[in-house]
Amino acid sequence: MSVVQDFLRYNRQVILPEIGDEGQQKLKKASVLVIGAGGLGCPVLQYIAPAGVGTIGIVDFDLIEIHNLHRQVLYTENQAGLPKATTAKTTVEKLNPLIKVIAFEEKLTIENASHIISQFDIVVDGSDNFTTRYLVNDTCVALGKTVVYGSILNFEGQLAVFNHQGSKNLRDLFPEPPSAKDVPNCNFNGVLGTLPGMIGTMMAHETLKLIIGLPTLKNELVLFKTLDWSFVKLNF
Repeated sequence: MSVVQDFLRYNRQVILPEIGDEGQQKLKKASVLVIGAGGLGCPVLQYIAPAGVGTIGIVDFDLIEIHNLHRQVLYTENQAGLPKATTAKTTVEKLNPLIKVIAFEEKLTIENASHIISQFDIVVDGSDNFTTRYLVNDTCVALGKTVVYGSILNFEGQLAVFNHQGSKNLRDLFPEPPSAKDVPNCNFNGVLGTLPGMIGTMMAHETLKLIIGLPTLKNELVLFKTLDWSFVKLNF
């Protein structure tokens, strides 16, 4: 990669005094694992790749379906039935051919979580179920990895950074996952397509700030209610 290529591609963020050449080099050397290439994962990938994060991993075992398309903006109708992880990899590589993208076309499990997560600096959790969220959290705590957390339902979203430089983790906020019968199902409750775009973009923003070394959320959970644009930050 030439200096000219770097300048032409990244100069609008490099000229920010908070980033500069040093910050861009941090992005280039960083590795980020995005768990879930769905509603949250798609906007995360859309923004961290063009920003120049050097190595990006994508974990997803699912296939693209028509009902995904209103919010999972990396995909098109003619890709229905294809694996999300490898399809997202192809699209992300087109967004920025200067970075390395690794697709894990498999479900994250107790058996493979440590092996996959250990290869990356930061984990962005865009999963859509509590089993995976707690597996990601517990594995990252054991490995000392930072987690960028987001969740969505209907018109509401949440954002947090867990286990960063000694900060608290998901179990400090919610010690145990809720009972299955108490968990809302997005298949029945739904979500407006723009909501995961907003929350996912914020997750990407926190990820980039973490890499560069800018101030980020610490022991704070941000709650967004987009129907009335109320924002609440809870300390925990």
